[in-house]
Amino acid sequence: MKVALRKISNIPLDFDIKSNEITFKGYLEYHAGKLILLKAELNGLLDVQCNQCGEDFKLPLDEEIEIFISDGIYEDNENIELDVIESLDSMADLDEILNSEIELIKSDYHSCENCQAS
Repeated sequence: MKVALRKISNIPLDFDIKSNEITFKGYLEYHAGKLILLKAELNGLLDVQCNQCGEDFKLPLDEEIEIFISDGIYEDNENIELDVIESLDSMADLDEILNSEIELIKSDYHSCENCQAS
């Protein structure tokens, strides 16, 4: 789902995307300057591999996500630390953001219940 950044205003624009057993639900809202706030929840079950035994298991997700999307190159003039995604085509690709968040979670260290118990 792609959204034109110029269409986002102070009134939150809701979105709800499903991918397999995962729901990415939240809103986009104009923040300041070229920044758009994306606030969302990531819920469901994610297939991951145990880093100890190698078995596949379902990891329950309940994550809150708050990032900013910059319409163009982001320039930090106030030295405020923000998670910012730069959009060079003035579009927010929510499917790509969802996939990036999923890959970030998958890249973490995970242990199945059997390995946690031992």
